[in-house]
Amino acid sequence: MAGMQTEPCGANAADDAKRQEPRFGRLPSLIIAVTVIGMLIGVAAGLLTLMLYAVEHAFLGYVEGDGQPGPFDVPAWRRAISVFVGLSIAAFAWWLLRTRTARVPSVKKAVNGERMPLWQTVVHVLLQIFIVGTGASIGREVAPRELGALFGQRFAYWIHLGPRDTRTLVAVTAAAGLAGVYNAPLAGTFFATEILLADISVEAVSLAFGCSALASWMASLVKGTHVFYAIGHVDGLFTSDLIGFAVVAGLVCGLFGSLFRRGSSWAESHRSSGMAILWALPLAGVLTGVVAIWVPQVMGNGRATAQLAFSSVAEWSAVALLLLSFAAKAVVTLLTIRAGASGGVLQPGIALGASMGASMGVCWMMVFHTHSMGVYALIGACALLAASQKAPLMAMCLVMELADAPLNLFVPVGCAVAVAGLVSSVLSPRLAAWHPCGKH
Repeated sequence: MAGMQTEPCGANAADDAKRQEPRFGRLPSLIIAVTVIGMLIGVAAGLLTLMLYAVEHAFLGYVEGDGQPGPFDVPAWRRAISVFVGLSIAAFAWWLLRTRTARVPSVKKAVNGERMPLWQTVVHVLLQIFIVGTGASIGREVAPRELGALFGQRFAYWIHLGPRDTRTLVAVTAAAGLAGVYNAPLAGTFFATEILLADISVEAVSLAFGCSALASWMASLVKGTHVFYAIGHVDGLFTSDLIGFAVVAGLVCGLFGSLFRRGSSWAESHRSSGMAILWALPLAGVLTGVVAIWVPQVMGNGRATAQLAFSSVAEWSAVALLLLSFAAKAVVTLLTIRAGASGGVLQPGIALGASMGASMGVCWMMVFHTHSMGVYALIGACALLAASQKAPLMAMCLVMELADAPLNLFVPVGCAVAVAGLVSSVLSPRLAAWHPCGKH
């Protein structure tokens, strides 16, 4: 009957079985694939980072770093023109890409078997890095993940991996892209096992960690190594009042993390398409440029906003600035996604959490006079990211690795993340039911 699939038989079945047999045996094939792609995606992640720096230098006249995490010294007119031009170029390119060629699936869909077209994926990746470099308020971590997924799919086909092993390979190579761009092998490992695979078997964890570690190493050879967030001198020892802060921060950041997750889901489900992207993205550029006149830290993937929180002082005047940064970053990021941009929300989530944690930390320090603002911002960043991603292990490790934080801080951070995760698990179904159109 037409449309029905039948099992292959006879010679055809034998040919299919032979074609599906891995070239070098199942586990050796996976190890070879993880080794080769881990190194390749590491080099690619390093080159994408250098591309980001080149775009920032060309459009904004600065390169982000420890001493200059955002375009604070760039004239307001240049900030506005940069993000408008960047999103206008991207609007036309994405309109062509999405209406005239094969659509690029999400990484999760690629893990589940949907094929990623070759040159379309590469262009899609480069556009994401480009708009972040020009100042668009969106994360850049999806780009290397898409490239890793593309590499994984192509290599799996070449070495004849079966569907299950192909799924594993695509997940760990996609996560290695995240690890490479941020030098965060633990975060990459947990992104693969906690989010993409939902598999914590010894084999899955080993393959994921090996691939992420190789990617981080190779990326460091290309772009160098540095601490992404400077949190200043912090005491690795924690006190009872810090545990209390972690619980309170977990409650508050769990709430806002759930709302941010819901907002990003809504923005993605209502993303502009077709001809609408040709005016929506440039308009988002105009709005970002206007906001950046007074809040320059809103531009980019969130590093400037987060660093402002990590470096803030314990004064009441800082609270207003932190809350303004929080609101501006949340609104502009969601509007950018709604307008049609592709990109991530990990770094914006860290920025929001750090801002909220630091603003709460000011109040906490006025009472207890202990610890530093960097610790409070760190706890808030971990908690909000854990709630917004529903991935506590990945969230903790990513922020701790980016900040090179003392390992002892995993104790208060773990408390905050646990509370935030529970808050998110309770609120997320209710928020989804409140408006069912935006499933994540």
